[in-house]
Amino acid sequence: MSSKTNEIEIGSKVEKAKETVDYDDLISSAGEFGRYQLLLFIATLPFYAFGVFVYFSQMFITEVSPNHWCKIPELENLTDIQRRDLGIPKDETARFGYSQCKMYVANWTEVLATSQTPDPTWSTVPCQYGWEFNKTEIPYPTISSDLEWVCEKNSYQASAQSIFFFGSIIGGFIIGWVSDRFGRVPAAVISSLLGCIGGFASTFAQNFIQFAAARFVMGAAYDNCMIMAYLLVLEYIAPKYRTMIANLSFAIFYCFFVTALPWIALACGHWKTISLVTSLPLALAVFSPLILPESPRWLLSKGRIDEAVKKVLVIGRINRKEIPPKLIEQFKLSANNAKEEQSESCLEILKRPVIRKMFLLICFEYMCCTIVFDGLVRSIGQLDFDFFMSFSLVSFTEFPSMIIVAFIMDILGRRWLTIGVMFVSFIFCLLTVFASGIESVVFAVVARFAVNMSYSACMQWAAEILPTSVRGSGVSIVHICGYVATCLSPYIVYLKVYIYWLPLVVVGCIAGIGGLIALGLPETARKDMPHTFDDAEDLAKNQRLFTLPFLEMKKQKKGEVNESFESEL
Repeated sequence: MSSKTNEIEIGSKVEKAKETVDYDDLISSAGEFGRYQLLLFIATLPFYAFGVFVYFSQMFITEVSPNHWCKIPELENLTDIQRRDLGIPKDETARFGYSQCKMYVANWTEVLATSQTPDPTWSTVPCQYGWEFNKTEIPYPTISSDLEWVCEKNSYQASAQSIFFFGSIIGGFIIGWVSDRFGRVPAAVISSLLGCIGGFASTFAQNFIQFAAARFVMGAAYDNCMIMAYLLVLEYIAPKYRTMIANLSFAIFYCFFVTALPWIALACGHWKTISLVTSLPLALAVFSPLILPESPRWLLSKGRIDEAVKKVLVIGRINRKEIPPKLIEQFKLSANNAKEEQSESCLEILKRPVIRKMFLLICFEYMCCTIVFDGLVRSIGQLDFDFFMSFSLVSFTEFPSMIIVAFIMDILGRRWLTIGVMFVSFIFCLLTVFASGIESVVFAVVARFAVNMSYSACMQWAAEILPTSVRGSGVSIVHICGYVATCLSPYIVYLKVYIYWLPLVVVGCIAGIGGLIALGLPETARKDMPHTFDDAEDLAKNQRLFTLPFLEMKKQKKGEVNESFESEL
């Protein structure tokens, strides 16, 4: 009897050991999305403001009115239109019909005393006394107008923006290392402080070198100051609600601040004030440890299992959910016995042809999305409409597009959703070239609306195709590829200097390429995320091109009904 009892006890222990309880099971038992997750979701709101301020503030600091011409001091008593018509040579090939970099040379005292009409035979010279800017388009001084970054210096804006994104590449590696070594919250704090320092230093820039150096520092904060908080929330939410929350945070918080930013800039009334208003608030991130908890997943990755369990118990208490002690014991046992591919490095991705192909395609896809997204943002000044209103209208597309993605991405899937919206963006980018006024804004809104959806899908897609052991570092590399791509987008927009409509055509073609690239990526909707490299290869191999997740769901439900009916018989 005693030996039989021992066998039963040993058997029960073996069965218990076989029951694997992972973090998702534990967090679901504490409440999949309850009061705790809602409060944490709201607590991340400031970080979306930080992300918007870091990314977009430079547009309002450096944007210069495209309608500008040489300043001629002798004509200052005339109206601005009279000065332009009298002192500036005509140029039918230019956007506004006159030269922006040359002026007539004449005896202006004699001209004003006689005809007051220009003579096309007068000799011309480059602008000698600076420039005048149409203040109805950009009604406040920017660093570009103050330091006269026009004509032979018109590439300075694009160069400063590229240096900003180069800082993002360096910052991506540094903040990523901090995140893995010290946690998500310290990474969010450090990246936000870098943004504060860089923005504050920008205020004192007296030349291009100083401004570029300050923007390099601020660039190190780009994405990280927002994404760290975004990841933190996702790691506290059960899988069932991750897709929805991942997009709602952008739809509500990000959209609100990016839509409001043009009017904040107008209210500031000077580029130095804009720089201060959009950088000093980032210093508030030092209080983050008081309101943001550390990621349980990060604690688990460091072997701090008891601390992670305590975090989950707090969630359960606030959500008024009681976590069974047996489940906690099984989780601790599973966590202690977990033997994932910790020894594998990112180099393993390149050694396996199938995974290498997937990884390179998702990198290229993300690069296409970021170029189109950033290119459309920076091409707003080309639209024949109010700059600030255009920016707000185009930016507001974040709200409906993210709401739609939150509910349809698991139905249509990542692949066909991305293909469809990238080709929509391609078509409407080209249509914008042939439109003007409010029509051009409408076309740009549709193109931006579409690329917002593909951008969101691609961010989630990248994490879903990589195995667990290299998911974090792999996704970081994908984002860094995006930073590299955005180093190019300012120069794509700069092509307007040569052919006015060329930037939108290039951006549109890149969107079309992105749609084609998506054809080669595996569908991951409603599929388990791969834990091993073999799982990732199976995910890529067991694919059909013409399939939609909602059709697969119908087949699966039909099969379950048939099995149930047969079992009853």
